[in-house]
Amino acid sequence: MALTVPPPRAPLGAPYRSGAAQAALVHWYAHVLGWPVAEPVPGGPPVQLLTGVRFDVLELPADAGYAVLRRGVPTGPVALMGRRMRLLVAAGSADELPGLLEWLEWGGVALDLTALGAGGRITAPEPPGPAGGDPAGAAVWLRPPEPGCEALLPSLAAVGGGTGRGVPGAAGAAPDLARLAGAAATECHRARLARAGNPARAGQPLAFS
Repeated sequence: MALTVPPPRAPLGAPYRSGAAQAALVHWYAHVLGWPVAEPVPGGPPVQLLTGVRFDVLELPADAGYAVLRRGVPTGPVALMGRRMRLLVAAGSADELPGLLEWLEWGGVALDLTALGAGGRITAPEPPGPAGGDPAGAAVWLRPPEPGCEALLPSLAAVGGGTGRGVPGAAGAAPDLARLAGAAATECHRARLARAGNPARAGQPLAFS
């Protein structure tokens, strides 16, 4: 699956389009995907998706995230927001991550790999396709979600699964959360070492196919 790096955007925090576009964004998430949405208030932050209900999120630096995707590790939907990448995983995975990293012998290592679960929020990326548009400063989907994709999100119950390479709707079991977390931890560590040796690379994503 070929992915390209989106063009440079406005600084983070730039607002989404207002009015009908905001309403369409909320409708797509709430009624097409069935995901909990915190509706925006006038002058407030963009539309927010609530984590810990239908999905959790693994968040890592974009350079490390692109390296994970280049490895072909099965994933669920993947979003990009500035220099951070967000990998959707099964609800409840955020609580499992600390113990999982300990089991994978990454405990105590500064990885810049975090998880958002119950009570968390992420900025809602624009829906894919012409209807969604692509306003400046918006989060974007690299691998967009589809209705029912929660059944194929990486989870601990899916050890050895993932013949569909993490593409929503593909045949096969859900991807293995342990494999994804291990790859993410490895690439976060590598990216941190690379940035320490070459500070100019910090957070710089790379194109890949």
